[in-house]
Amino acid sequence: MPDTSLIDQINDILPQTQCRQCSFQGCKPYSVAIASGAANINQCPPGGSDGIIALASLLGVDPKPLNPQYGEHNAKRVAFIIEQDCIGCVKCIVACPVDAILGAAKQMHTVISAECTGCELCIAPCPVDCIVLLTAEPIANGTTQYELGQHAKQRYEARCLRKEQEVVEKAERAKRKRAALEKMKLASLL
Repeated sequence: MPDTSLIDQINDILPQTQCRQCSFQGCKPYSVAIASGAANINQCPPGGSDGIIALASLLGVDPKPLNPQYGEHNAKRVAFIIEQDCIGCVKCIVACPVDAILGAAKQMHTVISAECTGCELCIAPCPVDCIVLLTAEPIANGTTQYELGQHAKQRYEARCLRKEQEVVEKAERAKRKRAALEKMKLASLL
């Protein structure tokens, strides 16, 4: 396993869209792959040439062009839900890695534009094609790309933690339910 400090430095350079275009399950796994030599530095379309140059500088290698196999660099975009077409299936909510979509089952959904990373992961699961990508508003108030990435990383990590807790809680509920059923069976035998 490569040095965790190097992995963290690589991860800090990546845009934190968690888009999986690099062929890894998010920015952190891609960082691990780069640090261990299993992936190239030119697989992140959202990071573009600026990201490749920063990675090359960190690792002391020559920059190279973005590998078109993984996509092309575009201006930052955000998802937008055409609300009158939304059927409230919640598939986009499940797919969003940063919890930028609000809604409930059988209710209209909406995207919090300021939180959307533009990963596009919500588009494919939508059964009614009501999600489109729009060019994001320019960054305001002197916020840097790095700060936006760190904010997105915090949201992603919070979502992952919440998902892990849900799994533990579900297992605990199932365990309690099994124990209650066993207790009922035992009581019925007496």
